[in-house]
Amino acid sequence: MDKNEQHRLFEGIIDQHKGIMFKVARAYCPDDEDRQDLIQEIMIQIWQSMDKYNHKYTMSTWLYRVALNVAISFYRKSSTRVKRLSGIKDQMAVATLDDSSEKEKHLNLLEQFISELKEIDKALMLLYLEDKSHIEIAEILGISVSNVGTKIGRIKGQLKTRFSQLKS
Repeated sequence: MDKNEQHRLFEGIIDQHKGIMFKVARAYCPDDEDRQDLIQEIMIQIWQSMDKYNHKYTMSTWLYRVALNVAISFYRKSSTRVKRLSGIKDQMAVATLDDSSEKEKHLNLLEQFISELKEIDKALMLLYLEDKSHIEIAEILGISVSNVGTKIGRIKGQLKTRFSQLKS
């Protein structure tokens, strides 16, 4: 494949599946600047990995896998910076919640609780909320289907507990 064909293929992949990159970036980066940096990193990795694409998997499965791997690495690199800013962001989140409807408050809280999960659990919930099957999630994350079901059940329990603690 020559450079022009490879470039057109890359542009088509990005255009058709850009939602995957944006969803993953949003899950891992609450800050807009970091999100844009992460999207760039994902696109670079997709470009560099195109020749390694395994046609055994659907394109979206492969892209989720690439995007999540990049996001987890990006998240680990920036986690110390995020910890320093978390106090400020928590205060801003509370102020934002005061101005929202009840449903929006719950969605914001859910997003916050998911953002506080371990990297793999965050990825799992992102895929679960995207209505991916247990089989697809297992393929993307490289874990067993039974492990997917077990982890989802545990995470849902944790999230339910967090919500019930707020009501107390």
